Amino acid sequence: MTATTDHTVPAAAGVETFREIALPDAVRDALGAQLAQLPDPNIDIDRSTTRLLQLFAELPTELLQQILDFGRHIDTPGVSLVSNLPVDAQLPDTPSDGGPSTDKKTFVAEGVLLGLSGLLGEPMGVLTEKAGQLVHDVIPVEGGSMTQTNQGSEVFLNFHSDIMHDVIGRYDVANPDFLVLSCLRPDHEGIASTFYADARDISAALPPETLELLRSPLFRLNAPGSYVRDVAGGQEVLSEPVPMINGHADYPEIAISANGVHPLTSGARAALDILQEVCRAVAHRVELRPGQALLINNRKGVHARSTFTARYDGKDRWLQRTYVRRSLWNVRYRVTEENRRVHH
Repeated sequence: MTATTDHTVPAAAGVETFREIALPDAVRDALGAQLAQLPDPNIDIDRSTTRLLQLFAELPTELLQQILDFGRHIDTPGVSLVSNLPVDAQLPDTPSDGGPSTDKKTFVAEGVLLGLSGLLGEPMGVLTEKAGQLVHDVIPVEGGSMTQTNQGSEVFLNFHSDIMHDVIGRYDVANPDFLVLSCLRPDHEGIASTFYADARDISAALPPETLELLRSPLFRLNAPGSYVRDVAGGQEVLSEPVPMINGHADYPEIAISANGVHPLTSGARAALDILQEVCRAVAHRVELRPGQALLINNRKGVHARSTFTARYDGKDRWLQRTYVRRSLWNVRYRVTEENRRVHH
């Protein structure tokens, strides 16, 4: 099946910010047959990721290079749609609690997710996000339908980066370099959309005076909703003042928190409003279908999600996600004693 995509908005001059990659049928089938034989990768995650690296290294050279280049070069697209991937022959009901399914018999989807992740870097877990699991099940949950979290469905999930609370006061440093987001089951109507706005397109579309404000440390990010809910007792936990956009003009980095940004001046507040409007105007839109995955650079751009109707009937939208770092070395101060891939 194919996704509905909309990436007709012109990118910044000479810059490709969206790419589509499709596996040939024969490659899909051969990879799927191998993945269907693998056990739950969480049983021995390092052995599993090693085996998956072997399997994904057998992709056609041109396709493999496109995925590798996505992760290693500064001038490559910020988001890529990988299609015609293997899928599980049968799926159980979509879990109702937002956690992993206990009824899943094969792990093709998890193999696809972790295999693609391993080409970009190292999958990582965070205790305050899905209890440290490496594979996140992104599912609407009845009690969270109106929240700015991955449990939501009834509100537009604003353009944001996936960030994490950090004692250093910066929430945009130890966060993932990449996300991989794959579809196991679409929403009932097939209308749920994922948006991605690249900082290069955003910067090119912003008025110069607004861009200057967004490049100034006039904003404080609120900690992720999961941290605020589970650790902070519902109280806001704000970062130190940071810019929204920073770095080289041709290769900017952007960070926005989904759970709220606090501008420190009236000018900064107006700039933040313009930023969200521009993100909507330049964003690429994808309606994911089974057998498709998005590779998302979490530093080059920000992503969002449309509203959709959840029925909580076992057939709701079911995505899986990983957090990926190019290296776990720079976040070693956060590592847990129990698992070297899971961080506080």
